[in-house]
Amino acid sequence: MHIGFDAKRAFLNNTGLGNYSRWLISGLATQFPEHQYTLYTPYTKNNQHLAYLQQLRNTRVVPPSGFAPSAWWRTTGIISNLKHDGVNIYHGLSHELPLGIKKSGVKSVLTVHDLIFLRFPQYYKWIDRLIYQAKIKYACSAADRIIAVSEKTKQDLIELLQIDASKIEVVYQDCDPAFKLHQSEAQKTLIRKKYNLPKRFLLSVGTIEERKNLLLLIKALPHTRGNEQLFVIGKPKAYFEEVKNYLEAHQLTDRVTFLREVTFQELPAFYQMATVFVYPSRYEGFGIPILEALYSGVPVIAAKGSCLEEAGGPHSLYVDPDDELDLAKKINKVWNTPALRQEMMLKGFEYCYNFNNEKLAAQLIQVYQKTLSYA
Repeated sequence: MHIGFDAKRAFLNNTGLGNYSRWLISGLATQFPEHQYTLYTPYTKNNQHLAYLQQLRNTRVVPPSGFAPSAWWRTTGIISNLKHDGVNIYHGLSHELPLGIKKSGVKSVLTVHDLIFLRFPQYYKWIDRLIYQAKIKYACSAADRIIAVSEKTKQDLIELLQIDASKIEVVYQDCDPAFKLHQSEAQKTLIRKKYNLPKRFLLSVGTIEERKNLLLLIKALPHTRGNEQLFVIGKPKAYFEEVKNYLEAHQLTDRVTFLREVTFQELPAFYQMATVFVYPSRYEGFGIPILEALYSGVPVIAAKGSCLEEAGGPHSLYVDPDDELDLAKKINKVWNTPALRQEMMLKGFEYCYNFNNEKLAAQLIQVYQKTLSYA
């Protein structure tokens, strides 16, 4: 097979959608080298996470030719490239497909990560909602097959966009291999000194925005039994002011440390040194930080109501996203029960098999083969 990818975010985005794109391309090109993979991107930019491409003979990068405007090329002009290059399947990795793909003769697969803009419209500007909705409705209609990154996202597609369930395949995703590598004691000591970390601490990772619901964790702190220190790693948005004001009003500023400058290389050590990882987000498409925590051997407490139970598995703990007392109760239980922590760590690591790269790459290839088998 010759598979083309919308690789814009693989080159230009260093977080969620970019991580997904790089993981998928890398996994397929490595596990199934007999196929050809072409990465279509309006821009090329050096990205250390794409270094593996230099070692693969079955991938190539295609930017717009001549003076074609990048936005036009990605929206419709790319069709001529796909036909010229003999692409069998084009995979839109982030909710989008080019106009005309249905009539081009090139089969298409679309990945849908979430429909949060429809489920929680208050978190988005109205113009953004209109654009997102138009793009995803067209893409879902044009796609031959749709990949949902969780069962919850599949159910949202059926409920909110009335997509036929038979058109949707659920294929989970894995996290970056860095979180599967044991960090040396020397590296941990270096990070602990650099950031003045206590021996035991709570950890939360994610953008500081309303949907991520950090205030639930903040409100739970006064109800925990000890003086647990919380470290928050993530980019602050406008919601950060609300969090900061609450901390000051309730004399909690000495219990919470915000770290924005932690590098990707340092992050695995943070996870591996944490006592409990808390992810109170109201809604996610999947929840990669939970998987990063499980691979790192840290117990997870997350919010109910979206897909986080799928990411965390049956041995992680879950709370209502508005119940700070229950969250405090569960933090106390995990923090003060070494046997429970050990069990959650071991069972959580076992659960990670569901996100094994070889297994998921095989599922993706099956989706492509099924797509080509339809007339």
